[in-house]
Amino acid sequence: MLPSQPLLHAGVFVLTVLQALASNTFIAAVYEHAVILPDPTDKPVSSDDALALMNKNMDVLEGAIKEAAQQGAHIIVTPEDGIYGWRFTRESIYPYLEDIPAPAVNWIPCTDPSRFGPAPVQERLSCMARNNSIYVVANIGDKKPCNSSDPSCPSDGRYQYNTDVVFDPEGKLVARYHKYNLFRGETQFNYPKEPEAVTFETPFGKFGIFTCFDILFHEPAVVLVSKMQVDTVLFPTAWMNVLPFLTAVEFHSAWAMGMGVNLLSANTHNINFAMTGSGLFTPEGPAAYHYDTGTEEGCLLLAELSAYPRLSPTYPPAINWSLYATSIKKFPGENDTFSGSVRRDIFTFSELRCKAGNYTVCQGDLCCHLVYQMSNKSKNEVYVLGAFDGLHGSLIKYHWQICTLLKCKSTDLGTCGQPVETAQTKFEMFSLSGMFGTNYVFPEVLYSGVQLAPGEFEVLRDGRLKSKHGTSKPLITATLFGRLYEKDLPHPLRT
Repeated sequence: MLPSQPLLHAGVFVLTVLQALASNTFIAAVYEHAVILPDPTDKPVSSDDALALMNKNMDVLEGAIKEAAQQGAHIIVTPEDGIYGWRFTRESIYPYLEDIPAPAVNWIPCTDPSRFGPAPVQERLSCMARNNSIYVVANIGDKKPCNSSDPSCPSDGRYQYNTDVVFDPEGKLVARYHKYNLFRGETQFNYPKEPEAVTFETPFGKFGIFTCFDILFHEPAVVLVSKMQVDTVLFPTAWMNVLPFLTAVEFHSAWAMGMGVNLLSANTHNINFAMTGSGLFTPEGPAAYHYDTGTEEGCLLLAELSAYPRLSPTYPPAINWSLYATSIKKFPGENDTFSGSVRRDIFTFSELRCKAGNYTVCQGDLCCHLVYQMSNKSKNEVYVLGAFDGLHGSLIKYHWQICTLLKCKSTDLGTCGQPVETAQTKFEMFSLSGMFGTNYVFPEVLYSGVQLAPGEFEVLRDGRLKSKHGTSKPLITATLFGRLYEKDLPHPLRT
């Protein structure tokens, strides 16, 4: 006699929990999704048409979730905007929104779908988690009514939030996060009144969650890691790659290393908008990653990760990011400099004119030191050492300190800082350091073809980013990306 469906589900769920408890590792998955977008319109579509579009995307996500579960994954992260896309005004996105309650209500939408009114998207996501006995992380839209007694209530009488939800293997809503740092084009959404630090416990560690642009700011990103002490961060994103420092895989891998946590990064996939790059990143480097600008296909990634990375014997030691750089005299070359633009940021650059040498470049309070030796310098390629110490951004301004060994786009020094994806020059060795005014520094090494360099570099306890041996592929950039959060301008909500 076959067991009933509820008993079968309960048995699978218990087995999943026991398996997770029996190990200090877990299997994580992320899915990079080629989102099916709605037709552009300023007018709202019907709720039925909105749901039809969302179901098309959820059909794809459900297939990825089933495949991940069959391969043993305990949790899967899907992208920001992965269910309805991003072509919206404030009015036109409304039919895609649902009322998402706080997780304290103890709700399983799969078994009680109408408890908080119509919630077909939450119901379906909950059932995906429940039917596959897996944690499911998704990004959807939340709506909350407000009235004139609230001085910040929008004129249409509602708040609209870019929202992450997490359903556990029983299908219960266990986390809800409202994005706090909205990117400049997200005028369809509101900022929550206060930043949220959302965490939840699992049999395989403590998890935190935030969305895309949030990763660049103290709240909530640093708060979750430094104050809340999460082991793993869930990161739905719709990341548009920006060379040389902010390609998705490059920066997200560096952030996981700099913060000392696992980062499960799921990106949308749209090559017309330069969106690609997902991965399972650890304090030691990428466990798996994907970057594809040549096709329109999605990609499922899985990897076994440490549930408690801080307890791992390979966990990186604490780093004093300015110790080495402040202990030495300046290398020659600091007076032989020129200015160059990386997007709108004006860097101080010095050309590396020899195949080997020592250089120092300074800007503001930051001095960057480089020792290097090229193994096969191409005559048609120019590399520079660069420094930047200042505010970046438009709507939200935030403070960067950056030291970078960087390939220029051409032999014209005016192209230094412009995007470049390929190189021919390899390095016998490099050692990069800086006089950073912050402990929040993220080490990046990017090879030709926008490829990472797992296991090929290290960060010493005195703050030097060093190649372990020679670079196995031609180098685009080696960068120390620092964030002085205390010098950021106030969040737009607080100005």
